[in-house]
Parts: sequence; C-alpha cells; structure tokens
Amino acid sequence: MLQQISSSELILMKIIWQNGGSALYSYIMEELGKEGNEWKKNTVLTLLSRLLSKKYLKTDKIGRRNKYIALVTEQEYQMEQTHCFVDKIYGGNVKNLVSALLQENSISSDELKEIERFWAGYNE
Repeated sequence: MLQQISSSELILMKIIWQNGGSALYSYIMEELGKEGNEWKKNTVLTLLSRLLSKKYLKTDKIGRRNKYIALVTEQEYQMEQTHCFVDKIYGGNVKNLVSALLQENSISSDELKEIERFWAGYNE
C-alpha cells in the first residue's frame, strides 16, 4: 500500500508523470513557474525528498544534476487512491459509490451506457 502524499507533492508527481515519468529539477521548476507556482528552491527540494523517502521517486545522477524518476505510475496512484476512497467513504462498496454518483446526476446516461459497454467487454 502506498503512503499518502500531500497535494503539493502530487503537483510535483503530475509534472513528472506528464514528462514521461522522469524530469530534471530545472524542468520541474520551469513547469511550476508556468503554472504560477512561486515555490522556493528549498520547498521543492523538501517535497522531492519526501517523495523519495515515500518511494514514489528515485534519482539518477547526471553529472551534478538529479534526474527524478517515478517509481509509481499515475494509473497506479489513481487506482490506489480510488480503493482507499471507496474503502474509507463507502466501506468498500462500489455499488454505493455509483449509486451516489447517479443520485447527484454526476454520471450522465450516456456515461453510464459507456461504463456498461466497458464492463461487458471487460468480462468477456
């Protein structure tokens, strides 16, 4: 089971995932700037260090620079978080989650049909 990560750590992971699963520190800082994040160098290094200790990332040295490499894919992270959410909020009962989404009109009838087609194909 993966450790929880903060929303700030998730921002860094998304940058790395969107870059094919690895990124240099300079690239991460550049992308943060594009997104309007004005985080200081020490803040980013602390967050990256936490992600390393939580086993979300590893580093490869390229000369004097660190290349940060994701050890967890975005899909793996999403699946883990989805399972945790369903377990915590719905006691592991996916049917109750889907029921809540339907009651709140969060899923359109077209989306539900698409899910049914996916599920039918998945079970073949």
